[in-house]
Amino acid sequence: MSHRRRRPLALLTSGVLALPLLAGCSGSDDGGPVAAGQDIAVTAREKVADGGVLRWAVDSLPETLNTFQADADAATTRVAQAVLPQLFTLDEKGRPVANPDYLEKAAIVEREPKQVVLYKLNQQAVWSDGREIGAPDFVAQWRALNGKDSAYWTARNAGYERIEKIERGKSDLEVKVTFAKPYTDWRSLFSPLYPKQVTGTPEAFNEGARGTLKVTAGPFSLGTVDKKTGTAALTRNARWWGRPAKLDTLVLTAVPRAERTAALVAGKVDMAEIDRAGADRIAAARRAAEQTAGPGGAGAPAQTAEAAALRGFTVRKSLEPAYTQLALNGASGPLADERVRRAVARALDRKELAEIVLKPLGLPAKPVGSHVALAGQRAYADNSEALGGQDTKAAQALLADAGWRRGGPITEPDGAKAGPEAEPQAAGKTPSGPGTGNDGLYVVGSEDDRGGDTLDRALPAARSVLGPVALVGGRHLSLAPAPAPAVPGITTPGPDAPAGAPGADTPAGAPGPVGAPAPAGTPAAPDGTPAAPAGGTASPAPAPAQHTRTSGAIMAKDGKALTLRFILPSGPGSEALRSVGERISQMLLKIGVQTELTKVADESFFRDHVASGQYDLALYSWPATAYPATDARPIFAKPEPAADGSLLVEQNYTRVGTDHIDQLFDQALGELDEDASRELMRKADARIWAAAGSIPLYQRPELVAVKPSVANAGAFGLGTPRFQDIGWKKAPSAKESGAGEGKEKNK
Repeated sequence: MSHRRRRPLALLTSGVLALPLLAGCSGSDDGGPVAAGQDIAVTAREKVADGGVLRWAVDSLPETLNTFQADADAATTRVAQAVLPQLFTLDEKGRPVANPDYLEKAAIVEREPKQVVLYKLNQQAVWSDGREIGAPDFVAQWRALNGKDSAYWTARNAGYERIEKIERGKSDLEVKVTFAKPYTDWRSLFSPLYPKQVTGTPEAFNEGARGTLKVTAGPFSLGTVDKKTGTAALTRNARWWGRPAKLDTLVLTAVPRAERTAALVAGKVDMAEIDRAGADRIAAARRAAEQTAGPGGAGAPAQTAEAAALRGFTVRKSLEPAYTQLALNGASGPLADERVRRAVARALDRKELAEIVLKPLGLPAKPVGSHVALAGQRAYADNSEALGGQDTKAAQALLADAGWRRGGPITEPDGAKAGPEAEPQAAGKTPSGPGTGNDGLYVVGSEDDRGGDTLDRALPAARSVLGPVALVGGRHLSLAPAPAPAVPGITTPGPDAPAGAPGADTPAGAPGPVGAPAPAGTPAAPDGTPAAPAGGTASPAPAPAQHTRTSGAIMAKDGKALTLRFILPSGPGSEALRSVGERISQMLLKIGVQTELTKVADESFFRDHVASGQYDLALYSWPATAYPATDARPIFAKPEPAADGSLLVEQNYTRVGTDHIDQLFDQALGELDEDASRELMRKADARIWAAAGSIPLYQRPELVAVKPSVANAGAFGLGTPRFQDIGWKKAPSAKESGAGEGKEKNK
């Protein structure tokens, strides 16, 4: 069945050389500068050698080559970008620009009575079988993706369902698209564009493009996909009409994130995105080599084989088109109260959190100010003042207004242990122990009878290392996960439900509260307690003995301490998230909020906790997009109750949303005045900040190890790669080499 889904932006390491701005790429130059530019060793084509092979690491070979299917991933996107038409690509600021290899022009030619977009195709653009790219390909893709034929196994239909018809223009090179409803993000459509052989029938769409693409139209064609060696070869397309690809072959090589450095040492790849630890090892190897080569280096220790190999790489750095956020689950518990969410948000020093990750890398550590765009993109504006900055007094006042007090009474059953010794088996927690994937749970802020007045257990120092963003343990879980299904047996109240509302945390069929009467007919207990008479009512079980203690420095209300479940991934590559999470816990402790930090297995982090709502606080990331009216809406849409009582959240895993936010998104989506549409998106963003369900922290760092002689590739930042320009730099001529040596001597 087809269902709406966020556009997968799985390839977070993509970029372009500057392309000329064509028709259909208008708009004022707002959004400001990018936080960090591309680092791709920009080299003129005449200085790039013709030929050669470049091996580029990917997490795994793609399960499908159809980007519109649910299991498409980063490798799927990378292949599609190299071998299929991309009518619009993203420039270095993450802004859509028309691709002259396929388009002479693309523009809205009519607005009333209906929106009409006219595509004028490059007259040289042909598929690899010699057929012209034209209207039949557009029509077939529209019919496959518009959601009307459930035989097509599509992961999304955003935008295509708004099209009324597609027809040939005045010539075969013109395609006329008429929309039933206006669509501001029309540029997002038909990129990639598949040949009609793939989209023309459900059978071809569902299965035909999973393992092969027989017909392509990019600077590269798909060669051999070898699952035994974990490689997919992209070869120069002989029918390509544009500037020919510099490389003979681009080999995508499957290398798990944890094995990237070893693959570099073994000479298996020439370019790979790496983590902070790998970057540090490369930097150390290069420093050691410089010391050995410098004055007095004769006595320096010999380099290891690993160091000798790593010094042959350089690290190119930028910021990915993705931001890490603190998610606050507003479905139930204390965070169902907007005042508590706002208090948590205002306790955070977002700049300090950004600096933990970015400052040691030499990257800008300015906090992200928008949920819908990143600095440089036209929709970007810092709307964080709608919530307010770090302010301890304001946070405490919000908690007080919500009824939370320091030193309040806490009622507990006799024998209950306080703090980290307490049994961590409450509802929604992952059990600890072998095989559970849980590294354990500890409570920040409840160490002693003083209620966490002091933090005796030293938290690990904030480590300045990379961590995942919508990927856990260094791998993509799903940058655009499918809408979360209703959790079986769990009734989740809406975002406005009060804390403690019936069904908030209790699975269907779970035992009722202690002391509640047993249903009639309950059999005798094993200890011989008699059952109630037939048709009678069982005697209520005696309430357990309880005692009361003070919450100390921790906030309390209605006999309960203000404790939030904070889940963090436990796997390798998640060190930065854990460091940031631990620092957040310390910040919250200052306002009297204690946290239970639970580390869970990477594979269950999203599925069993975030998507199912079994958390209070979580750190994960969303990719930025050039089309926020389309792509961001399901992330922030107000959850809706289903007929069975469950909550349909789309991708809004915080369960926080409002009708007004939805209305602003809908208005922006149908507004064809681009400036007005962006202004509506900024208003929606301000409302999202005010609701305090998602707190953007920092833009993810991008570190890419690459051979120094690789040109026009590396850390692509917000842009799309221009694959035909990637290659190996030509060796400098004797004259150039001499001039370079002279410059070095004069430094």
